[in-house]
Amino acid sequence: MPRVTPVASKADVAPEHQAVVDDVLKVFGAVRGPFSMMLHSPEMTKRMLPLVPFFRDESVVESKLRSVGILAAVREREAAYVWAAQVAAARRNGLREEAIDLLRAKAEESKFPAEEAAIVTYVRQLMRTNRAEQAAFDALHKKHGTKWLVELTAGVHYYAMLCGVVNAFEVAAPPDGDKLPA
Repeated sequence: MPRVTPVASKADVAPEHQAVVDDVLKVFGAVRGPFSMMLHSPEMTKRMLPLVPFFRDESVVESKLRSVGILAAVREREAAYVWAAQVAAARRNGLREEAIDLLRAKAEESKFPAEEAAIVTYVRQLMRTNRAEQAAFDALHKKHGTKWLVELTAGVHYYAMLCGVVNAFEVAAPPDGDKLPA
């Protein structure tokens, strides 16, 4: 049970903020997960919501590789709701089931193909120490360039922020979603 009552519909916010709920509905089709808590601050939600379609549809980071980074970050943050949502997105993006299994298990980076391993290494370093070693940074920067690396870095931190929201407010994962190990 969440620590505060989730916002579930337009009726749960003041009339002057109901357009923000409409915007959330346009993006997700329902009010759920972190946005059910974030809507307690409609102005913040209004400002953050455009990042969802950007990271989902407009980022230069290819969808499969983006999913590797997001799942690596979310796994480090152990946020069951965001994990379930992002595993579903990763599958839609065509990420290999083996990669999802390895990320769920927090497998060693050496178990991943080189391109995925570089992302997992970089993201885990950021999530664990708030820093990336020069070699991890350089490997991705050399291969993909500055814009790509900025968007990957910002994207994984955006999803890590969503993890903080669901964890702090104890938003339960959907019962039919992919589960994190206990």
